Amino acid sequence: MTKRTLKLHEAETPTARVLVVDDHAQARDSVAFTLKHAGYTVQTSASAVEALKLLERETADVIVTDLKMPGMTGIEFLAELKRRNHPAQVILVTAYATVETAVDAMRRGAFDFLEKPFALEALEELVGRAARSARCATTAAATNIAATADELARRTPAIIGTSPQMQALRVRMVRAAATEETVLITGESGTGKELVARAVHNLGARADRPFVGLNCPAMSAQLMESELFGHERGAFTGAEARRAGRFEAAAGGSILLDEVTELDLPLQAKLLRVLQERTFERVGSSESIAVEARVLATTNRDLRQAVADGKFREDLYYRLAVIPLAVPPLRERAGDVPQLLDHFLQQAAERLGAEPAVLSRGARDMLGGYRWPGNVRELQNLMTRATVLGGDGPITADDLRPWLNDSSEAASTADQSELPVGLSLQEMERRMIEATLRRHDGHRARTAEALGIGLRTLTAKIKEYGYVDGPRRSEPPQIARAG
Repeated sequence: MTKRTLKLHEAETPTARVLVVDDHAQARDSVAFTLKHAGYTVQTSASAVEALKLLERETADVIVTDLKMPGMTGIEFLAELKRRNHPAQVILVTAYATVETAVDAMRRGAFDFLEKPFALEALEELVGRAARSARCATTAAATNIAATADELARRTPAIIGTSPQMQALRVRMVRAAATEETVLITGESGTGKELVARAVHNLGARADRPFVGLNCPAMSAQLMESELFGHERGAFTGAEARRAGRFEAAAGGSILLDEVTELDLPLQAKLLRVLQERTFERVGSSESIAVEARVLATTNRDLRQAVADGKFREDLYYRLAVIPLAVPPLRERAGDVPQLLDHFLQQAAERLGAEPAVLSRGARDMLGGYRWPGNVRELQNLMTRATVLGGDGPITADDLRPWLNDSSEAASTADQSELPVGLSLQEMERRMIEATLRRHDGHRARTAEALGIGLRTLTAKIKEYGYVDGPRRSEPPQIARAG
């Protein structure tokens, strides 16, 4: 059956300057002719060396270059462009495509990779995407994305926190939103990766188009393929009617692949094809569908390690991680905890139709020093529970401690933050050393590092207090031997 492409979303072709580099005159002229008739301003060069000289006096938004050329290869040309900080988006074209070559090109900063022989429509579509990306980057620079902290916070209302880590993340989010590139959002469970993805969508040009999410670990491989790409009637048992997939539903907008590392390897290969060719087929169909959807992905795993372990395709990793955004865990931005506490207390009160709960000073101190293994999600759930079960008076540290994932850690934190008034400096020092040793399970080296003192100094203090080796953290303040 002949394949027919269904265009679900037509994007405006931007005016752009394209440089075509190829030592083969017929191929070079054919590409230039096609792009000129598509509305681009086109220049040509017969070699990478000639192209570099041309770029010293001319500009280019997109460079389409052959891979195998005498004198300087396309990969070497790309490396030299990056060394010179040239802003053009580079598309590599070759008849000798391999996964290794493609991965190397993406690693070195290529916009994309086109394998010969290719359809002219594929060339036009790819150059169009590269031109739009170049235009977005230029617009972002011209409008001074690095806005004030207040302006960034106003533009990202769902992202709570004023710590340096969150300010830096906001800047990267706004920069990512100004492009059409694929974004990979990494971070531990509960850090708010989906909120970041929605914010990137809402900040961009697709804000008024669909935002479609899919939780990748939620179903079997067969059902996941159907969810992504749709299926035809009779494609498998239970497929009683044609059904559109998430990529079709996201036409013109954004699709979020939540925890993308959970896709099995065969489905990873199909996703890679979508990202490379911008087309897919419904399950049970040979009809190609082209869809203009921006891809956002999240993961709570170390993708580089997953690649090394053979659980995730390296070429897919580089396709997804064009723009990486790392969401910091809550323990690394403890200064945001007070603001998050107030935000979620107010949010819970509005949702439940109640007055906002009040936290005692001791409770706030304890939560400020807690490490939050469940991150922001744990904090949000804790404030909801406090609103429902907290009673009439202020909520104390003792009220909250049983609800924490690590109540022994909270108790240790309370020991440090609730020292009674009137202690001598010597006694306060002793208690601080005890509490820090408990925190680190009696490990002397880690304790000394945390206290900012030398290991010999700590050992001398332990001998001074007369402690002996004994049980660890669960016991009263006896100090265990360090490993």
